[in-house]
Amino acid sequence: MDFLVLFSFYLALLLIGGALLCICLKTRYLKGLVRGGAQIFSCIVPEWLQRAMLRLLHYLFHTRNHTFIVLHLILQGMVYTEYTWEILGYCQELDFSLYYLLLPYLLLAVNLIFFTLSCVTDPGTITKANESLFLQVYEFDEVMFPKNGRCSTCDLRKPARSKHCSVCNRCVHRFDHHCVWVNNCIGAWNARYFLTYLLTLTASAATMAVVTTVFLVRLVVLSDLHLETYVDDLGQSQYLFLTFPRIVFLLGFVLVLSFLLGGFLCFALYLAATNQTTNEWCRGDRAWCQHCPQGAGAPSVEPRVHRNIHSHGLWSNLREIFLPAAAHYERKKK
Repeated sequence: MDFLVLFSFYLALLLIGGALLCICLKTRYLKGLVRGGAQIFSCIVPEWLQRAMLRLLHYLFHTRNHTFIVLHLILQGMVYTEYTWEILGYCQELDFSLYYLLLPYLLLAVNLIFFTLSCVTDPGTITKANESLFLQVYEFDEVMFPKNGRCSTCDLRKPARSKHCSVCNRCVHRFDHHCVWVNNCIGAWNARYFLTYLLTLTASAATMAVVTTVFLVRLVVLSDLHLETYVDDLGQSQYLFLTFPRIVFLLGFVLVLSFLLGGFLCFALYLAATNQTTNEWCRGDRAWCQHCPQGAGAPSVEPRVHRNIHSHGLWSNLREIFLPAAAHYERKKK
């Protein structure tokens, strides 16, 4: 069918584009691509429109605001409304198991709990009161995290694995990244909530995709509806299968969402299993450049390459994510 061919082509392009983006990000080609795109953009778009777009982008991504939280809840509400309105009624008529149909709602309830916790939990803000405590938690590697580093904005010593977030204007312990979808930093104290939120969100999208696919297979393929056609008002032959456009669109949306969220979830689980943060992963390949000898006359010194010194095995790494207080207490005793 033309629709399925086009959708498969779009999905393949999306996955290839995501893979290329990850490769560019890791191999430092992304800055060059962005710079080139910005130059082309500046030649085409009027200057007043550029300023307006820059102000909008600054507000959305460089200031704390609830825009993406509202957008997240609206999208989630629309998807579940469509699922309830279209899929649930048809599936009950086709004698689907009620437990099977209600699983997305259970995942939604759990997801909203951990979404709220990710939004409101302090990620690990470093202050004068707890600065000395956080300085004892992680070992300094003297490459990415020098021992005598200091935050010029907060006027605090920088504990290993911490970073100043320009959006929240605070230093965060074991900083991972700032997430606009929860309007909060992801750090030592809320990483477990964010990981569970991401897991349940992926599971709910995948479950909805499976339910919708099974419904369409049973209704369309087994009844040979995909071979049936009708003549529309313009006299053109159309597939009867496309008389369910909203269900087909819902399936396409949750499939794409499942792949995107699944890829991000796998990446987050990899970082958790190896005890890395997104910040450390992005900076890993270029951290050593800060310590390279400068100039042609500099002495020949072997560059110090960043190594992950914080990984202590799978279960210990996961325990540090999900039981951060216990892990920090043990490190302090050592």
